[in-house]
Amino acid sequence: MSKNEIVKRSNSSRILLGGALIGAFTGLLAAMLVSRRAQKAHRDAPLTATEGIKIGLLVFGLLRAISSLGDD
Repeated sequence: MSKNEIVKRSNSSRILLGGALIGAFTGLLAAMLVSRRAQKAHRDAPLTATEGIKIGLLVFGLLRAISSLGDD
């Protein structure tokens, strides 16, 4: 194993770890916002099926935009 391969693996691990941490923090923040909105509206179910589908589509759109960042 060459020194370049070790550096590439290290950078890849950092990117994956950073992405996981950002994703977890973002998910926690989103859950807090949805919970707060449900409490203000005095509702039991914080998300309806329609809202869940909308959020899912927004996430897929975001991931598609992120994956195309390096494309020309």
